[in-house]
Amino acid sequence: MTEPMDDRLLTAPVDTELAQRMTRLRALGLDGHQPVQEFDEFAAKVAQITKTPYAMVNFVGDRGQYLSGLYTPTSSQTSAALQAAVQPELSREWTPEYGFCPHVVVRRKALVLDDVCDYPRFAGNPFVDQMGVRSYMGAPLIDRTGTTLGTVCVVDAEPRPWGRPGLSTIKTLAAELMELINRREQ
Repeated sequence: MTEPMDDRLLTAPVDTELAQRMTRLRALGLDGHQPVQEFDEFAAKVAQITKTPYAMVNFVGDRGQYLSGLYTPTSSQTSAALQAAVQPELSREWTPEYGFCPHVVVRRKALVLDDVCDYPRFAGNPFVDQMGVRSYMGAPLIDRTGTTLGTVCVVDAEPRPWGRPGLSTIKTLAAELMELINRREQ
């Protein structure tokens, strides 16, 4: 018999910056839970650079997480196992308890997980169990005011040895995306 998972492992971290983030997202026109074509295109670029099947531009707001930019593989680009594990349930909207991005936002630091199952805090996450995610890499999107808006991230259904090169890449991509976001204000 398996012991129940400790609830605190599944809880999103306390987000003390939510009100400030919502003000910034509204000012940038990014609080509407709508896909943004330029962010979908950026997510495709991120997937290509990192050679991952899934890439996202994720904003964390008062109604949860929203994938304003999303890249998913077409059926000809991915294995049947990956399609079965991830694609059928992939949605643009998530609660804060799902995934890893809320942790990146609150910590304000990149998070690189070669194999999410190696980390008890994340191994029991619904995103892992329901979506079949095995590796994650994400960086915070910190705007010119110092507010963390969300993340740029990638996931894979297989463990990935990201290492320092992966960390450097995702941070560089986050900085590039912030330049694109900051242009929205101009």
